[in-house]
Amino acid sequence: MDGDLFWKLLEAEHPKAERFCRKIAADRQDGDDLYHDALLAAWRKFGTLRNVDSFRPWLYRIIVNKFKSLLRGPWWRRRQILDEASLNEREVCDPAEIHTARRWLDRAFEALSPADKTLVILYELEGWNIPELAKIYGRPEGTIKSRLSRARRKMRERLMRYISDKANSLTFEADYALSRSKTPIE
Repeated sequence: MDGDLFWKLLEAEHPKAERFCRKIAADRQDGDDLYHDALLAAWRKFGTLRNVDSFRPWLYRIIVNKFKSLLRGPWWRRRQILDEASLNEREVCDPAEIHTARRWLDRAFEALSPADKTLVILYELEGWNIPELAKIYGRPEGTIKSRLSRARRKMRERLMRYISDKANSLTFEADYALSRSKTPIE
């Protein structure tokens, strides 16, 4: 296939694919590295693409595979650094709200495998539909729906456990403080 065609097809997907890489890597620099590695792999494999209409799912499958490969590497390559720039790159009204939401989302994502994390990000944050995800993952639509459902349940359970732990911790601290503040009556 033609190299110009590759860049023409990529032009429409570039900002979304780059943003997706940054989200799953949880770091702008690591996301950019992931995106560049995936682009190089896609460029080299472009001749194997059978149908140009399948370019979008084909590209995202390469990104997901590259991400999985990075996670299989040494632990120091799997680190996730969160800084203000990587939390949200668009204009925001209240950075504290965005920061809080991001922390809750990160806690929920801790419950997921990398494959489930990418699936949830593609569906919930990037707006992909079930048939597109089924095509990327090479699985039936029902399997994708059940994986999304299980992933959401895991995320919900993680957050509920965190809230419960926090509530128990606060109750203990409050009880302790009250018991220490009581003065004996003489």
